Amino acid sequence: MKTFIKKHPVIAILRGVIPSEVVEIAQCLYTQGIRVIEVPLNSPQALESIARLVMTLPKDCLVGAGTVLSLEQIKQVENIGAKLIFSPHCDPELIEYCTVNNLYVVPGIATATEALSAYKAGARWLKIFPAQTYGFTHIRALKSVLPNDVHIIPVGGVSQSNALQWLTSDASALGIGNSLYQRNDTLDMVKNKAILLNDTLNAIKINNDQ
Repeated sequence: MKTFIKKHPVIAILRGVIPSEVVEIAQCLYTQGIRVIEVPLNSPQALESIARLVMTLPKDCLVGAGTVLSLEQIKQVENIGAKLIFSPHCDPELIEYCTVNNLYVVPGIATATEALSAYKAGARWLKIFPAQTYGFTHIRALKSVLPNDVHIIPVGGVSQSNALQWLTSDASALGIGNSLYQRNDTLDMVKNKAILLNDTLNAIKINNDQ
């Protein structure tokens, strides 16, 4: 996971995307540097969209499913060649399956108890969800009691306008949905959103380097 995130600290969440547009949208985001793309399973024909991305995107792009709730869904995603599993909750059975089968798994957590349960099951990347409910300081507070190899990704209410606050609150990456893509967005709209986001991220990088 770290290899993909190192290139760009954003997971693009394409909620509501349809198969006929998913490749064009994803390729646009790829050209803007994003290397992790998730299609939530409650999107229309989500498995078909994910399969198309697996077949068409370069190998340095990690593709997978979000809103994964069951072992059956994980196996469906695995069978079409995707390697990334995002869940809104912490289920040790799902985490352990992914770990054993060399899938990247990011379970949803909110409390230290859930985070440590996920860690014990094998997860090292955790999703704070919904992030806006808990706020920026929640990540740093959690990480103060978690093992050093834990990475936390805020998802839910994360956008270009608050990216700086999340990253300076010790987030390892950002899960961004509507601020990058909403159903019925045109390709130009997605590109402009990605450019605006990159401008913000570049400003953060410049400030950190000074």
